[in-house]
Amino acid sequence: MTVSLAVVGAGNRGSTYAGYALRFPDRARVVAVADLRATHRNALADAHGVPPAGHFDSWQTLAARPRLADAVVLTTPDREHAEPAARFAELGYHVLLEKPIAPTEAECAAVTEAAERTGVLLAVCHVLRYTRFTEAVKRYVEAGALGRIIGVEHLEPVGWWHFAHSYVRGNWRRADTSSSSLLAKCCHDLDWLRYIVDDTPVRVSSVGGLHYFHPGNRPAGAADRCLDCPVESRCPYSAARFYRDCLADPDRHEWPLSVVTRDLTPAGVTAALRDGPYGRCVFTGDNDVADHQSVTISFVGGTTATLTMSAFTPGGHRRTRVMGTHGYLEGDGEQVSVTDFVTGATVTTDTRGGGADAGSGHGGGDTRLMAAFVEAVATGDRSAVRSGPRESLDSHRMAFAAERSRLSGGAPVDLTAATVA
Repeated sequence: MTVSLAVVGAGNRGSTYAGYALRFPDRARVVAVADLRATHRNALADAHGVPPAGHFDSWQTLAARPRLADAVVLTTPDREHAEPAARFAELGYHVLLEKPIAPTEAECAAVTEAAERTGVLLAVCHVLRYTRFTEAVKRYVEAGALGRIIGVEHLEPVGWWHFAHSYVRGNWRRADTSSSSLLAKCCHDLDWLRYIVDDTPVRVSSVGGLHYFHPGNRPAGAADRCLDCPVESRCPYSAARFYRDCLADPDRHEWPLSVVTRDLTPAGVTAALRDGPYGRCVFTGDNDVADHQSVTISFVGGTTATLTMSAFTPGGHRRTRVMGTHGYLEGDGEQVSVTDFVTGATVTTDTRGGGADAGSGHGGGDTRLMAAFVEAVATGDRSAVRSGPRESLDSHRMAFAAERSRLSGGAPVDLTAATVA
């Protein structure tokens, strides 16, 4: 069975997931594309050979039609997730939903309940569950190589340029128009911790804030835009340098450069930096989300886990340490090393892998998530999808609790007593 897909949201993530159908046309095909932006909509639809009848200028226009695909790939902005997800579920579409589910706990619960009520498959894009790295870590844990897990340290090194791009200048810069940076960037890290520990979280505390990207740290003499700035050449966050470097590197054209402009020429990039949000000084914007945050989670069985999200790193894979009673695991997304406390020996496993998913995003997780979703829709066997709606809701509740804790100065939040507001 070839699964038919309607893509709602033709930006970077929608194009990434839809790309699975181009690579595996015998398994999936895109039959409809919905997006307010005609340029994005037409580019994605044309890439998949979708005729004009399958072009829609909004999710509402698509939803007004009888169901015309097996599933919908929903990658609209964060604050436009809940309503379409619930509506497409009611129409009988299986739903692949980009994380986060929604920017409020009540909306997340409503989407979860809609999926359960209608019986459709809801797969939230927790892509980290599908990487070869995660499979290796999970295999060692389940085999008992570490004994009982006592603690986990997990670092999300966002990267100085990525944070400036997405969370200072970009779509996720404000909590009131998207969500907290922790929810937007790390709800799937929280999901990953829950998956590896395999236990229910009961308490969360968090500290952090917007430490650096605000007017108080603006260099003397800095201009409002990088193109006009006399100190630009000495600034790590120079948009002029970063995006021009992206232009010279074809691997960066699809992301992040295409987010800035569709005109991938020197003149097009300069025009976008002159007039658009990505050319602004990082110290003069309207951003308000945390640029460094640490979270501590306690689980029912006594395990504790810490997650640190930071802008002030090189980019790259997450870094993880798992401490058990019989062994210690350390990994960086490309390899896993396990030290046995009985023998003292350390064994290292290369998790870079190869094959069809090797070059895809999130260490192959994007492709393997799509493969699992398409298989589940085609066969009706939902076991291929590694997280259910309630597990996804758990990870989001952890993020909401962490943000409440951070805003209250780090006070612990009891998840067993938390209520949906």
